[in-house]
Amino acid sequence: MQTKFQELKTRLIEVNDINAASGVLHWDQSTYMPPGGATARARQTATLRRISHEKFTDPAIGKLLDALIPYEQSHDYDSYEASLIRLTRRQYERAIKIPANFMAKVATHTSESYQVWTEARPANDFDRVRPYLEKTLEYSRQCANFFPGYDHIADPLIEPRDYGMKAADVSRVFSELRKELVPIVSAITSQRPADDSCLHKHYPEAQQLDFGMEVSKKFGYDLNRGRQDKTHHPFMTKFSLGDVRITTRSKEDSLGEALFCTMHETGHALYEQGINMDFEGTPLARGTSAGVHESQSRLWENIVGRSKGFWKCFYPQLQKTFPEQLETVSIEKFHRAINKVKRSLIRTEADEVTYNLHVMLRFDFELALLEGEMEIKDLPNAWRERFETDFGIVPPDDKDGVLQDVHWYFGLIGGSFQGYTLGNILGAQFYASALEAHPEIPNDIEKGEFNTLHNWLKSNIYQHGSKFTAPELIERATGKPMTITPYINYLKTKYGELYTL
Repeated sequence: MQTKFQELKTRLIEVNDINAASGVLHWDQSTYMPPGGATARARQTATLRRISHEKFTDPAIGKLLDALIPYEQSHDYDSYEASLIRLTRRQYERAIKIPANFMAKVATHTSESYQVWTEARPANDFDRVRPYLEKTLEYSRQCANFFPGYDHIADPLIEPRDYGMKAADVSRVFSELRKELVPIVSAITSQRPADDSCLHKHYPEAQQLDFGMEVSKKFGYDLNRGRQDKTHHPFMTKFSLGDVRITTRSKEDSLGEALFCTMHETGHALYEQGINMDFEGTPLARGTSAGVHESQSRLWENIVGRSKGFWKCFYPQLQKTFPEQLETVSIEKFHRAINKVKRSLIRTEADEVTYNLHVMLRFDFELALLEGEMEIKDLPNAWRERFETDFGIVPPDDKDGVLQDVHWYFGLIGGSFQGYTLGNILGAQFYASALEAHPEIPNDIEKGEFNTLHNWLKSNIYQHGSKFTAPELIERATGKPMTITPYINYLKTKYGELYTL
């Protein structure tokens, strides 16, 4: 039986290697590839996607999984062996329902769509990318319909990113959260906004990137197993547990852009670098869900990186890096600036308080598109109308409206965004549990020491990779299911000190 387990593992590593090669091509396309390579890159990624899917859905893997049922049952639930077989079976049973040629078509399409989006967004040209988005919606519905019997057409599209959640679950959590958030947003935005002019002076890019990387290394990012590059829309990617890369983008008139992008992607990378090295090359060697993954990027970017304690240590260093810009700016003024609450157009630049309203808008639009209640051609106007309702402002163009996010232009529609808000909720819940175990963490952060927090996260979250589903992991790490209470308490405490609530 051990021989069959090793055979399964060998086959899974082969599939992983093909996926990693495809990941390198995507990273290159997003960072250094010249535009002229787009057509060939679409073909190359489609070929690799098809081969990977065919290898993973080979009936031989199904036979191995069937033969290994007694072996799985002979091991503890949380053992490496039982976990790998259990996760592989779940993924295999999903994958065999999707034809390989469909996967190849989607890969070709999304690669082409991404390249058009990189050109259409700066040109504010929604019409150029619209036919690609219409095809994406068609493919999204086709994918969902490979899984008949769903409660909502979005359910099969949410499942691979946030297993255990359905559209109804996400809608319920969002409704509960919205009731708490809207009064906070209204209370803060009715007050005089913080002065953030100190963030919008001239900050040379090279110095911004260097400072951000120093913070990343302090958090625990291992540059022997990682690197940072620039891209249009920042992301983290992993080719192996020994090669976990982050990307960022910068604006020389906006200090926060590169700095907080780097912190955010570092949070994702810390998760991947913290996975048990024994899982290398298998389905266990990745984060368990979009929501849990996002909890780490938001925890390190916001709960740590925008805290007063963090800047008690790092602000003097930032002032030395940019003396002309910040020499006369107090830490109190700087702290208020980086936590400014404002109804704004761009999700990735939104503050912690209004951010989730951006996510809810996108999630609701995904449901409406999949249900057929909205057509792609209606998106720009629907976006402007909903934005005016939720934020009291109207996007002046599509570039900062419906074109701003890469997700629909490099993937399917459905399940793309809910993980961001789930991550905000979970980041606060995980941090609260870390504080219960180690009340000294805030003092450590003030001294620029992050090992205690990082080690708690490694022990309770990172090392497990995908051994446990998100609900199982949350319960194990915090002793309770996901709850919005720590997140709301965090927002009320932090912003109650910065504003009158």
